[in-house]
Amino acid sequence: MKKIQIINGPNLNLLGKREPAVYGNTSFEEYLHTLRAKYPQCEISYFQSNIEGELINKIHETGFGYTGIIINAGAYTHTSIALYDAIKAVETPVIEVHISNVHAREAFRHTSLLSAACKGVIIGFGLDSYRLSVEAILAAQTDI
Repeated sequence: MKKIQIINGPNLNLLGKREPAVYGNTSFEEYLHTLRAKYPQCEISYFQSNIEGELINKIHETGFGYTGIIINAGAYTHTSIALYDAIKAVETPVIEVHISNVHAREAFRHTSLLSAACKGVIIGFGLDSYRLSVEAILAAQTDI
């Protein structure tokens, strides 16, 4: 069975409540049920933290035995060299995800310190960005 770890960073625990015009009205837990139902061939694990070190620990924990990691590091995307280093240190391919189109938002959101360490980046498709990431992980597995 394919094992996929989703890691969400700061403030993403507020999905469904936080800025619904940007992030929608659905909590991630609600969306996760839909995602798991769509991919029964995958074990999809979910972790969220507002603490950078906990995100790094989860990358280390899952980065050598999982099929793929999907990370939405929130604001840490633009500031964390430590997350970049953690992604570079593991073998599991990592896909960076953003719910909103960060390039249509504030200028400070246009730069990602993580993208260069990731296999790919999916931006701006709402929560569907996670589904697209799962599809990318599964497609990469069949190409090997």
